[in-house]
Amino acid sequence: MTYYIYHIPGKKIGVTCDLNNRVTVQQGYDSSEYDVLESSEDIDYISSKEIELQREYGYKVDMVPYKNLKPKTKMNINITEQTTTFPCPVDKLKGQLFDNIGMNWETEHGRLDITPKTIDWIMKNVKTSMFNSNRSYVYNKAFARFYDNNDVFAKPTTTKCSKKPLKMFENIRQWADERGLYDKGDVKTQLIKLQEEMGELAKATLEDDHVEVVDAIGDMVVVLTNLAHLNNVNIETCIASAYNVISKRTGKMVNGTFVKDAD
Repeated sequence: MTYYIYHIPGKKIGVTCDLNNRVTVQQGYDSSEYDVLESSEDIDYISSKEIELQREYGYKVDMVPYKNLKPKTKMNINITEQTTTFPCPVDKLKGQLFDNIGMNWETEHGRLDITPKTIDWIMKNVKTSMFNSNRSYVYNKAFARFYDNNDVFAKPTTTKCSKKPLKMFENIRQWADERGLYDKGDVKTQLIKLQEEMGELAKATLEDDHVEVVDAIGDMVVVLTNLAHLNNVNIETCIASAYNVISKRTGKMVNGTFVKDAD
């Protein structure tokens, strides 16, 4: 099992083995609103790293390490040749399933599992038992066929981000927020500001002025951070998204420029 340390900027750092359920479903943050700082199958490492990062970022440190949290009780299901029956009504099933992510069982049609993707299928196809309204079931054969064209075990793509830049971006956003830039600022004015800073960078580059080059690049990063925020996205997400694309590119250097291969 893979454990993820997730970061909701300005809110918290936590650990989960299911980002969609823990962060999106339960807390309401979509993938553009949080970052994955670390991932590992070593629960001891992840537990100590979570506390280390919580301290470094200035968040409340969990009193109980993740590895010591009490595990959830495995759901008691009933399996027959045709069906799998769950010990709860349909309106309470989704929560039970999310509490048992990773659980699996054998049927006449193969192994079935509880994953974020199979939960969606189960909730669309579950039926109430005719013998007991407090129980619900699915047909095993139909469930098994769902595996044929779906990557049931797909894991989220993660980009490992450096801790210090993330903290710096938070500082920039806090600085801008305190000065009313997000309340009164405008995307277009920030875009113009970025063009101005680009002009400063061009001038410093042509004059081989290293100090001004550093200053101009820093100013551009600040503007880009604010521009991203005004567009309801974190700059860390933009960078991670760009890296996920360029990391797969191939090509060659031509006259000092990297030219990517044609798709």
